Amino acid sequence: MILKRLACSLLWVMPLAVEAQEFQFQTVIDKAEVLAGSAWKAPKQVPRFLQELSYHDYQGIRFKPESSLWREDEAPFSVMLIPPGLFYQHAVGINIIENGEAEPLAFDKTQFSYPNSEIEKLMPADLGFAGFKLTFPFDAPDIHNQFLVFAGASYYRAVGRHNNFGLSGRGVGVNTGLPSGEEFPAFTEFWLEKPSADAKSLTFYGLLDGKSLAGAYQFTVTPGDETSMQVKSVLFPRQEMELAGIAPLTSMFYYGENTLRPDGEWRPEVHDSDGLLLHDGASDEWLWRPLNNPATLTMDYFATEQLRGFGLIQRDTDFRSYMDAEAGYGTRPSAWVEPEGDWGQGHVVLTQLPTPDETNDNIVAFWTPDTKLQAQGPHTFSYTAHFGAADVAGSPMARAVDSYLGDGKRIGGGDAEGAVRVIVDFAGGPLDERAADAPVTGDVTALEDGELIEHFVEYVPALERWRLSMLVRPVPDRPLSLRAFLHEGEETLSETWTYQLAPGSDVLNVIN
Repeated sequence: MILKRLACSLLWVMPLAVEAQEFQFQTVIDKAEVLAGSAWKAPKQVPRFLQELSYHDYQGIRFKPESSLWREDEAPFSVMLIPPGLFYQHAVGINIIENGEAEPLAFDKTQFSYPNSEIEKLMPADLGFAGFKLTFPFDAPDIHNQFLVFAGASYYRAVGRHNNFGLSGRGVGVNTGLPSGEEFPAFTEFWLEKPSADAKSLTFYGLLDGKSLAGAYQFTVTPGDETSMQVKSVLFPRQEMELAGIAPLTSMFYYGENTLRPDGEWRPEVHDSDGLLLHDGASDEWLWRPLNNPATLTMDYFATEQLRGFGLIQRDTDFRSYMDAEAGYGTRPSAWVEPEGDWGQGHVVLTQLPTPDETNDNIVAFWTPDTKLQAQGPHTFSYTAHFGAADVAGSPMARAVDSYLGDGKRIGGGDAEGAVRVIVDFAGGPLDERAADAPVTGDVTALEDGELIEHFVEYVPALERWRLSMLVRPVPDRPLSLRAFLHEGEETLSETWTYQLAPGSDVLNVIN
């Protein structure tokens, strides 16, 4: 189940050679519906020597920046192309839309440089592309910054102006986390609309195909301090879908302040995201779940009656929390998915897988409807995906900025055998308006029959935070499970912090 970075299943097909033809989004929708009415066919793989390239040799195949699409037109956007090989084992069709007509983009091997003459000689002249990268001048008109990459199944990665690449988005998820095994549908063809010279946004389209469904997508992306992408998706399942994942986000969490540090690790924390945030409109509750690196696969379902948004957030952006000058974890983007319209009742699903290091994307979050998607469709979901700073969701509530766990029977932790001391620091929102002696209290619930021994709230001047301290004893062989928020009288001040540790987790093992 662990997803190796960039090593996603790739299901690309080559486009047929056709002349320019009139194009609109309905063109892609019609193609998806036709695909869904027939059996799925596995695409043709690229030559074996490309699949077996070493990482170093594949990285040595580089697209020449001067060959970027639209670069010579001095357009604000340009397109760099990605070669198949190594992880990218199938080609994807790319078409260019200009004046309302679409024309296939031909592969040209001279647009790439190669690590050696042998690879260049073997490279087929009609190979095709694995995907594309979009650039935009964030810093200066003549500097083309990469801000969006589509490559690998239905995966894409996006950043805001001040971010480095980190977590990924996906077109759709199929049976993520289920024992039956996850499927990886792929974008098999793209249509990119040539932008005007003063364009602030770029529109493109994708055709998705997989064993269980086909789909049509329209993307309109606007880069900036926060990069936003409006998505319209029309899905046509080939069969009833057991677990459809809408607007999936994929990230990495190795360890953080709420876990033990692995033996031999010198860095305080290592993760691309440190929590799941969601907002349900029916209750107007903002909920925060710190991420974990579990001992075994875990799946958590958060009920939503009227989803307003969900995302994977890199809330801790302080370099000192990571001390890794190369990885730059503090600059990884946060992502927030904002539905358009009412998606109905469903659940935000958080899937967490164990990982022995930071090379695995082991976190997946998505929304799934309570009613399973039926065969044929269409099923339409529109939303905007935002990528940027930690406050990308715009929550008005005080936020849980740090979570710590330790032994509840030692100096500084307590004197309760088998208990866990849990510390949560809150800051921001309405708390900024409170005096240090304000009567802020915590509302804490111990779930799974756990025993809440004590809890209290205090202001910590050195950090300018409000600290909720809890001492809780979980039932043996049951999860440590808690919900908590801060309030003053009848006024809720903070988001709801929720946490769960399965039996066998590192912290519980140490305590017990």
